[in-house]
Amino acid sequence: MGEESLPSTEREHDSTGERIVRWMDAWLGHRRLTRSARRLVFPDHWSFMLGEIALYSFVVLLITGVFLSFFFHPSSDLLVYQGSYAPLRGRLVSQAFDSTLHISFDVRGGLLVRQAHHWAALILVASIFVHMMRVFFTGAFRKPRELNWVFGFLLLVIAMFGGLTGYDLPDDLLSGTGLQVVNGTILSIPLVGTYLSFFLFGGEFPGDDLIAGFNTIHILIIPGLMVALIVLHLVLAVRHRHTQYPRPGRTNTNLVGMPLRVYAVKAGAYFFLVCGVIFLIAGLAQINPVWAYGPFRPDQVSADSQPDWYMGVADGFLRVMPGWEIDFWGHTLALDNFLPLLVGVLLFLAIGAYPFLEAWVTDDDDDQHLLDRPRNRPVRTAVGVAWLSVYLVALIGAANDLIATHLHVSVNAVTWTVRIALFAVPVLAFVVAKRCALGLQRRDRDKVLHGRETGVVKRQGHGEYVEVHEPLSQARLYALTAHKQYRPLEAVPAREGESATRESLRRLRNRLSRAFYGPNTQIPKPTEDEYRQIAESGS
Repeated sequence: MGEESLPSTEREHDSTGERIVRWMDAWLGHRRLTRSARRLVFPDHWSFMLGEIALYSFVVLLITGVFLSFFFHPSSDLLVYQGSYAPLRGRLVSQAFDSTLHISFDVRGGLLVRQAHHWAALILVASIFVHMMRVFFTGAFRKPRELNWVFGFLLLVIAMFGGLTGYDLPDDLLSGTGLQVVNGTILSIPLVGTYLSFFLFGGEFPGDDLIAGFNTIHILIIPGLMVALIVLHLVLAVRHRHTQYPRPGRTNTNLVGMPLRVYAVKAGAYFFLVCGVIFLIAGLAQINPVWAYGPFRPDQVSADSQPDWYMGVADGFLRVMPGWEIDFWGHTLALDNFLPLLVGVLLFLAIGAYPFLEAWVTDDDDDQHLLDRPRNRPVRTAVGVAWLSVYLVALIGAANDLIATHLHVSVNAVTWTVRIALFAVPVLAFVVAKRCALGLQRRDRDKVLHGRETGVVKRQGHGEYVEVHEPLSQARLYALTAHKQYRPLEAVPAREGESATRESLRRLRNRLSRAFYGPNTQIPKPTEDEYRQIAESGS
């Protein structure tokens, strides 16, 4: 009921606070927003918690980062270390390295907070990555959520760069070694590599402005971008509502979940659980002991140097790449650095652009709010598994020296094994994943038609032994048959006046459509007639 319909006597007795609230509601509509928020429902499946882990890890990063910024000095200026760590006293170190040791040994709780900050960064990237894989394999990126997938993809990339810039701030020997690799990769970029290197490092590597510049990027630019992307991500998630797994009563036109008050209690408890786990790991597992590495010196490289796991892919490509170079017009193109960079960029762009490729291939313009079971999209599942296999093989390649020394094998043998595996394993993973998905689809079809195996063996009148099958419940039947099966696009003859480019794209689209949904790519769902005939026959 609006204010204009209230009796005058009632309006006269309203308190000042109530009148202010009504005035604000007239201008801002906050009560309507509050009522809308109360009507929201939230997913209750455990897999949606992966995104919450990423959000809560980011909150821990912000809180611990603010604490560390009070004590960290982002400067490359040199001084003689006179702190609490005796083995380094009298050594010439940068102010950044000196302040890192001060945080670790002299600030109360400093080492715990510093390690929690580092572990939270690792967990943040891991949770975003796993969350994206959940979205990918269940098809939650489909219309209208393509833009949200792009935001999540950008969050992953920016989080990786945030970890890289923070990893390099202490100015220790390990981070300096990683920066030398980064600098070599940047220099290999044709035409602009040298300019990018001089701009990033403030001159010839290592330069004088590196730590100050990286600190600005790490504490201002990257957190700001991530906050903006998270807000946009959440706004779109509320706008498009969450996806849901197929169950009875769940369709593309309704929404089933827990109310806000229940979700708020669970989310609050889960936040403190994630924080507790991060600080527990930080208190028990040492990470990045910069005092053991010592200060950075350009003429030294630390043995067994390994980057954080999310940058291990790029390091793996670099380690297994042959030392190829091309000389032309008096310039050298370092393919041994440029090609790994190019392959890594293409690897991530492929997964980022996949939703648009699938939408183009299916030609499906309908909104999709029901999730797929990975087995019901065999080709998509196989593509995702093949992509992950490249990622894992590259990670193994990043540890070729450690594998060689710990297993007492030749490092060349490990390198060649990884080189071959980068081409062979994705193909094998694609085939195996696709066959497994098709096998699971076939099993689901048999369950729908013949029921569940009970383990009870019955002897029939003519002496044959058969296993008794129990019909599935309606809820289970719905879950196994609710998915939509696409058909490949029909071939359209060339139109008069059609350009060669458009014709090539049309043919490519048809080929991809047949590859995704053509023969041997999915098992047909049981029809109602098939189910009725078998049910009537009693088999």
